[in-house]
Amino acid sequence: MARRFRRSTLRSQQGHVSTDRWLITYADLITLLLIFFVLMYTMSKVDIEKYSALAQALNLQFTGGGSSVLDQGDGLLPGASSNGQVGEEAPTDLEFMAQSRQEQNLQELLGKINQYIEEHDLGTQVTVSDADRGVVIKLSDTILFDLGKADIKPEAIPLLEKLASFFPTLNTKISIEGHTDDLPLATGSFYRDNWGLSQARSVAVLRYFTEVAGLDPRMFVSTAYADTMPLAPNDSDENRAKNRRVEIVILREPVQ
Repeated sequence: MARRFRRSTLRSQQGHVSTDRWLITYADLITLLLIFFVLMYTMSKVDIEKYSALAQALNLQFTGGGSSVLDQGDGLLPGASSNGQVGEEAPTDLEFMAQSRQEQNLQELLGKINQYIEEHDLGTQVTVSDADRGVVIKLSDTILFDLGKADIKPEAIPLLEKLASFFPTLNTKISIEGHTDDLPLATGSFYRDNWGLSQARSVAVLRYFTEVAGLDPRMFVSTAYADTMPLAPNDSDENRAKNRRVEIVILREPVQ
C-alpha cells in the first residue's frame, strides 16, 4: 500500500514540473521583448536630437542666420562630437545662435572696411583679412606715426574714427598689436628699444578708441611684439616698412 502511494506521489510531482516549464520560456520571451523595446526607444531618442539639430541649422541657413552655419567649423552638427555622439559640453542652442550672429557681424565688418579702403584709396597703407583668430586690420606706421615716434598723426584720425564706429556692434575682444623692424632706435630716442616703441604705439591706438572714441575699455587688449613677428625679411627698406605696423585684430573671442 505504501509503495503504491509513493508511486502515485512521484507521478503527481513529475506531472506538476512538466506543466510549469512553459513559464521559463514565457519569462525569457518577456525579457527579450523588454530589452528590444528599450533599445528601440533609445535609438529613436538619439534620432530626434539629431533631427532637431539639423532642423535648427537649416532654419538658420535659409532665414539669413549667417553663412557660417554650414561653411565654417569642423563639419559636425551642433551638439555632436566626432564619433557621432552628443557631447556633454556641446554649446546650447542660444550659444550656437550667438556664435552664428557674431560670425555674421565679423563678415559684415570685413566688407565695410574693404569698402572704406577702396573709397579712400588706402590700399597701400591699410589691409584687412580674415584669419582663424579673427578679422585682422593692418595699419602701416606711415599712416599713423612719424619715424621712431608714437604720437598719432592728425591725418590718421578719420581712419581710426571710422573703425571706432564699427566696433560697438561687436561683442568680441579687440587686440591692438604693435610691430617694428629690426633697426635699433636712434641715439637719444624717448624709448629704450623697439619693445618700448611697439608698446607705446599699441597703447596710443588703444587710448584713442577708449578715451577719444569712448569705447568700452574691456573690449581691448594691448600687445607689443617689437621685431619678433616680421611680415617680410628685414633686408631692405621696403621690407622694413612692411614690418613697421599696428595690427587691430577683432578676435573670435567674446567679451566676458
